[in-house]
Amino acid sequence: LLANHLRYDFDRPDHPANDRLILSKGHASPLLYSAFKAAGALDDEELLTFRKMGSRLEGHPTPRRLPWVETATGSLGQGLPVGVGVALSGKRLERTDYRVWVLCGDSELAEGSVWEAAEHAGHERLDNLVAIVDVNRLGQRGPTRHGHDLDAYARRFRAFDWHTIEIDGHDVDAVDRAYGEAISTLGQPTAILARTLKGKGVEGVEDREGLHGKPLPDAEEAIAQLGGERNLVVQVHQPPGDRVLRSVPTGSGVDLPRWERGGDKTATRDAYGKALAALGTARDDIVALDGEVGDSTRAEYFAKEHPDRYFECYIAEQQMVAAAVGLAARGWVPYASSFAAFLTRAYDFVRMASVSGAGINLAGSHAGVAIGQDGPSQMGLEDLAMFRAVHDSTVLYPCDANQTARLVAETAGLDGIRYLRTSRGATPVIYDPDEEFPIGGSKVLRSSGEDRLTVVAAGITVPEALAAADALDREGIRVRVIDLYSVKPVDRPTLRQAAEDTGCLLTVEDHHPEGGLGDAVLDAFLDGRPVPRLVRLAVRTMPGSASPEEQLHAASIDAESIAASVRLLVEQAIVP
Repeated sequence: LLANHLRYDFDRPDHPANDRLILSKGHASPLLYSAFKAAGALDDEELLTFRKMGSRLEGHPTPRRLPWVETATGSLGQGLPVGVGVALSGKRLERTDYRVWVLCGDSELAEGSVWEAAEHAGHERLDNLVAIVDVNRLGQRGPTRHGHDLDAYARRFRAFDWHTIEIDGHDVDAVDRAYGEAISTLGQPTAILARTLKGKGVEGVEDREGLHGKPLPDAEEAIAQLGGERNLVVQVHQPPGDRVLRSVPTGSGVDLPRWERGGDKTATRDAYGKALAALGTARDDIVALDGEVGDSTRAEYFAKEHPDRYFECYIAEQQMVAAAVGLAARGWVPYASSFAAFLTRAYDFVRMASVSGAGINLAGSHAGVAIGQDGPSQMGLEDLAMFRAVHDSTVLYPCDANQTARLVAETAGLDGIRYLRTSRGATPVIYDPDEEFPIGGSKVLRSSGEDRLTVVAAGITVPEALAAADALDREGIRVRVIDLYSVKPVDRPTLRQAAEDTGCLLTVEDHHPEGGLGDAVLDAFLDGRPVPRLVRLAVRTMPGSASPEEQLHAASIDAESIAASVRLLVEQAIVP
């Protein structure tokens, strides 16, 4: 592959005409690193640092360490889905002829995500994508499901409209011919199914079970059996021409939609879709993906205005996130959306995106019990915890349309995983269109020198907290209200000041208590500072079907419940 077919400039890994090579079976990293060494990108000295502290050559490759690695792998079943995203960029956006080569293992073909990718690639007719499957019949603990039955895999790929080639993976000429056939195949992605023997050529190891991940019993003897030490050097073809990606605006001229304060109620999901469409108008690098619920997430607004940069992924959330990672690897800024509840299915792809250092935006709509009658299967009640746990993530939960629009634009310039939680129902517009919402900030919406405690809310519970504060004010009970729209990073100074001033924080969230808003608030005091009295209102039962108003009341997170909790704290002298 390196010698005759891969076109790559190792001195310019960002060259837009480079082919892309993805090692989906990340545990075979010594193979990848040896190929890099043969191409002159690594030397023997660095190769011997493999898996040592501080080495770029980790046990599983990541682009955080090596510039020639497209995506982090090692969690199997992810290389091909991400490769589909890279191939989509080449074919639909960049419109260039680079090729995406993905080396898979046969064990990982048991992963459903592989077949989500296969169907997506076949549907999109990605003839710039080649999957090479190392069918060695042995997994970690023993034989794979289909062993050396190449046709079992071929039938599956052909069912998704792939061109398939079955070869002896140890026949170099057959491998070379297969690569040439893949390059000449038009209108279909190609799967090369290569029958191999694990440990081929080493006596006592070849095609034997129980040796996965274990060192050779006699390395010197094994080297001798393989023909002795060699210093293989491969001349890699340079990519054709000197192409460049289209230049893109910085986004400073984004003309965001505006809603008048105190005007008609608007759902934050509506604001998300309209703001995303506006952002796409201002910036050519914005792309959008959705899991066949764009009419609900409102990603359809972007699709109608920018159909060339919209990717319908259907009900395949793993493939949707993986495609976003692949598009991000090619320099695009992706926004992928689905119901908050369904993003849990793609969590491993989110986790691995963080390992890759990928910059992607995820939007989860229909969050919490506030969606109403649809019931618990549709309610995202774990999403804040899920995304807060991701390394270096940003988690945002806007409460009104103007805040949502601003945060959609703000996230385009951030690094890492960015999650925006939106709501199904319409909420009051409480902010002016020109209000700023810095990441890591919050808004103090009610405050006085007589505040008895502080109510901390986000999203759907903000208008409930304000209504409760108004009712309590009429009774002579003053409370502070904080809109903690930035759940991660959290606004530590404002929360600490509120704790100092009022002594008690009452968090209200349309989410399970574990890992959500309450825990985010608590994190502001885990650096040795005194922890204030913290009372949490959250969804603690399994909800059923009911109206949004009934759901909020049953969960004790509506205005009436907030006010009742405050009165109880005052009556019991828990707060002064």
